[in-house]
Amino acid sequence: MQEPSGKYNPGGPHEPPIDHGAIRRLRTLARFAFGWAALIVLRLLYLQIYSYDDYSRQAQAQQEKVREIPAMRGMLLDRNDAIFAKSNMLRTVVVNPQHVRDVELTAEVLSRVLSIDRAELERRIQEYKDAGRGFLWVKRKVGFEEGERVRQLKLNGIEIRDEPERSYPKGELLAHVIGGKDHEGRGSGGIELGLDEELEGIPGTVRMYRDVTQHGYESVVETEPLPGKNIWLTIDERLQYLAERELKAAAEGCHCKSGSVVVLHPQTGDILAMASFPTYDPNTQPQNEEEMSRRLNQAIAAPFEPGSVFKVITLSAALETTRLGPESPINCLGGTINLYGRVIHEAKRGYGLIPMRTVLAKSSNVGAIQVAMQVGVKNLHRYIKAFGFGKRAGLPLPAEAPGQVFEPRKWGKTSIGSVAMGHEITATTVQLAQAASVIANHGKLIAPRIVLKRHRPGEVAEWEPVAPAVQVLKPENAAKMLDMMHDVVLPGGTGYPRADLVGYTVGGKTGSAQIYDHKLKQYTHKYNASFIGMAPLSDPKVVIAVTLNGSHEYGGIVAAPVFKEVATAALRILEVKQDRAVKQLAKVESVPAEIENDVAAAPPAPVPDEAIALGSGAELVVARHESSDASRVPNLMGKTKRDVLTLTAASGIPVEARGAGVVRRQSPLPGETLRPGERLVIEFSR
Repeated sequence: MQEPSGKYNPGGPHEPPIDHGAIRRLRTLARFAFGWAALIVLRLLYLQIYSYDDYSRQAQAQQEKVREIPAMRGMLLDRNDAIFAKSNMLRTVVVNPQHVRDVELTAEVLSRVLSIDRAELERRIQEYKDAGRGFLWVKRKVGFEEGERVRQLKLNGIEIRDEPERSYPKGELLAHVIGGKDHEGRGSGGIELGLDEELEGIPGTVRMYRDVTQHGYESVVETEPLPGKNIWLTIDERLQYLAERELKAAAEGCHCKSGSVVVLHPQTGDILAMASFPTYDPNTQPQNEEEMSRRLNQAIAAPFEPGSVFKVITLSAALETTRLGPESPINCLGGTINLYGRVIHEAKRGYGLIPMRTVLAKSSNVGAIQVAMQVGVKNLHRYIKAFGFGKRAGLPLPAEAPGQVFEPRKWGKTSIGSVAMGHEITATTVQLAQAASVIANHGKLIAPRIVLKRHRPGEVAEWEPVAPAVQVLKPENAAKMLDMMHDVVLPGGTGYPRADLVGYTVGGKTGSAQIYDHKLKQYTHKYNASFIGMAPLSDPKVVIAVTLNGSHEYGGIVAAPVFKEVATAALRILEVKQDRAVKQLAKVESVPAEIENDVAAAPPAPVPDEAIALGSGAELVVARHESSDASRVPNLMGKTKRDVLTLTAASGIPVEARGAGVVRRQSPLPGETLRPGERLVIEFSR
């Protein structure tokens, strides 16, 4: 019998042998499959966990888009709710050139709907597409209907966006105060720039969901926009219009290159009007340097030598720091003074010994210098600063100039003579108005303000507080100064009759500073003609400063009439009661205004009889109309100096006046006969 082989066969002789190669291959395949699965799992872990944020952001970028919702810019209004600046939401068409499939078709359709040049649009889209750029303005600020028509086209890559548009419905009116917007939508001047952050508001956000063709199918507002604050100004539209009209007429009439008017309420500091010439339309953008220069606010940004209006400051300092009073005699030296070798003349005729009030009324240069010499450099400088010169008023208007006031150590030997009459110092029109308000407000300075209140929709209104008052002059000295400024607009004063008002007592001061030519290094024959004034004197409600730069005439001739028209309108608009009796007096020939003594001496001219100044105290004032026949004395009780002189001059009655204010006593009594050669003695008092 044959012996079995040495190999063990568990399945018996009928079972096939095990294929170990197949098992190895199977195991290899299993390992490969397990490894592949492990790689997939790891890849999924990487994608779903480690790279989730990155891929999520990429998906959102393709499917979602967060867009800014512009906030409505706040409105600018006057104190009576007249709108000077507002924003409207308009549509803007933009395109993503990378998503445009057919450039030619897209340009053709959009050009027809938006009425734009097809060839130019096609060229721009193709240019941006080739450059890989993803944004292009098609047409900005289109109407609502145009925007909806574009939206309904559902063109690839085309979007409709909301964009605010700023408009100025009043045009040129108040342009320098309002300012404007530049091409990028930012404030470019005035309140628009000064309070840009408050007006701008805070934009909101909206999330847009788009399909594969980049068309939006849903939107969710995530953050509501917060509108900007509406800002009410202290300006009165009616008064602003009149101020601009009168300023323009005067500037063009005297061929002045620029000018400004500021109307101020002395008790609150409210700027009721601020006019600047030349003006512009804020709805347009400047195209050249000339148009840009018209946007300069002359009232705050163009300081100048004020001239004789500054004598108010000189004499006010004298009332405070010396024993001088309105009736104190001032030696005007016949019209010439030698100040450390520098000879200074009066502009017209010279004066001898005259009261200080007449120094102001006649605008005597020599008289003002004599007063300043008694005040002294340090005291004069201190009161110049106290009146607000040499520093900004603090208005939220860009480019406000502080003016120039040199420290005493920088004054030359003759500087006190120059400063006393408004030279070697620069000021703005708003500073002149602020200084005049000190006189009108019992010696208290209140910083001017131009913002009345702020209010964001849905919030509580924020009222702008009145600045705290600073006592600059003693009340009694302010009253004396007010009385002396009244003489300026009485017959014989440099502001008469052009600054006189019907029904209201007025105080003021003229100025005519020669303009210095820095190239020629000499003064020209052009002037900064100015006038500051207030009314009514019983309780001043308006202070007005007028400046005309480059005038060939004096301030009493060109600036005083602007004051008169603006003041008349302001008092009517503010419904201020008259403080002078308005009666039909005998017709008197108009007395020409005195010429200011701001400039070099001029040949003397004859003075009309009616122009003899009606002073007070020891000064004898006579209306030089002698009557050979006896005449009845009129009742002058309670009348002002101006009314007295007008009536007596018309009647030919010689007058001797004493004191200041209104008539309290007269001799002879009303109705009695005035004998030939006899004078009517009148006593004035407050």
